[in-house]
Amino acid sequence: MTNRPAPLATLPDADFYGFEDLLSDTEKNKLTELRNFLAAEVLPHAVHWWNEARFPSELLPKLAALELSTPVQQGYSPLFAGLVIAEMTRADTSLATFFMVHHDLFVEALHAFGSDEQKERLLDDARALRITGAFALTEPEHGSDVAGGMATTAVRDGDEWVLNGAKRWIGNGTFCDYMVLWAREPETGRTRGFLLDATLPGVTRTRIENKTALRTVQNADIVLTDVRVSAADLLAGVESFDDTKELLRGSRIMVGWQAVGTQLATFDVARAYAVDRLQFGRPLAAFQLIQQQLVQILGNAVASTGMLARVTELEHGGYPVLSADGSPGASPADGGAARGEMARAALAKSYASARMRESVALGRSILGGNGIVTDYRMAKIFADAEAIYTYEGTYEINTLIVGRDITGVSALR
Repeated sequence: MTNRPAPLATLPDADFYGFEDLLSDTEKNKLTELRNFLAAEVLPHAVHWWNEARFPSELLPKLAALELSTPVQQGYSPLFAGLVIAEMTRADTSLATFFMVHHDLFVEALHAFGSDEQKERLLDDARALRITGAFALTEPEHGSDVAGGMATTAVRDGDEWVLNGAKRWIGNGTFCDYMVLWAREPETGRTRGFLLDATLPGVTRTRIENKTALRTVQNADIVLTDVRVSAADLLAGVESFDDTKELLRGSRIMVGWQAVGTQLATFDVARAYAVDRLQFGRPLAAFQLIQQQLVQILGNAVASTGMLARVTELEHGGYPVLSADGSPGASPADGGAARGEMARAALAKSYASARMRESVALGRSILGGNGIVTDYRMAKIFADAEAIYTYEGTYEINTLIVGRDITGVSALR
């Protein structure tokens, strides 16, 4: 065998097990369209946006023209929806995060819980990115425990609701037109969802500065001071925090797909560097330890893709209902078991993000000193991975959700 690497174009892609072969021809063509868009409009600029901590709002009409909002709602397969997020992340984690916050949380909330009037008023504009949305749940003092500790309040006053409180880490929060905002009704303890016009009096938005990850995403601190919201903007279908969990479960899976996309990007950058970079008179790719690291990155990516492909299929096709001994149980209509739905999403997200963290560390190592400057992309990929590891349930919290499910004993208080 020669030590001269083959041209990159002739080498296998990171989709080593051919998951994309499971797509329809229409979906394959659409994925190619997305890749071409990302290669032309995003990859050449993403590092610059990240360095400047600037969101490219001028890109939104072109992004909307791809017509990829909530793909499953449009009849695409769950696998295709996941691969869309993976491919966006492969090009730029920040753009994928914007897309997910807007489409997989804000637009999906309209689909799932909006009244006919709310959908008529907002849905078309939201899908076409003529208006942008955010998802305001976490608070300055409540992240993983927000379900039981939500401090933001909503008090009914005639035909209006009065909101008071604060939210933190709200992606798209500095510029969005609307937020799906969650608050607790003190009188009943119920969780309420609102379609909050972000320009209402009493809404203060402040950009969170000095981030070391997802710098292109505009996260905001939100303060609500006697904000009066029309009863028409109460999310009609929300009954309790369980409805919030329904959205978060789907979003958690999509963040798992971000972990896949990060690993694909890591493989792309690390392999290209290893093939091109000469050390001791040979390409880095000719050294056994470098090959081992590249294979580990690839294996992590393939394993994560397989897990996410299956859990995404389950999310949209229905989870098997199990009795306590693992045998088929009663149907969900009988109250049998929606048990495990969040646990399966949690396992996929925690596993894929742990493999991602290992992969980006290996990729950064392969680039040596060049791995700590954004010029070579790997430093940006490495930094953004830390956000994926933490948001939509930290690695630790997702692990405990799975632990509770498989033991019947909760370590969470």
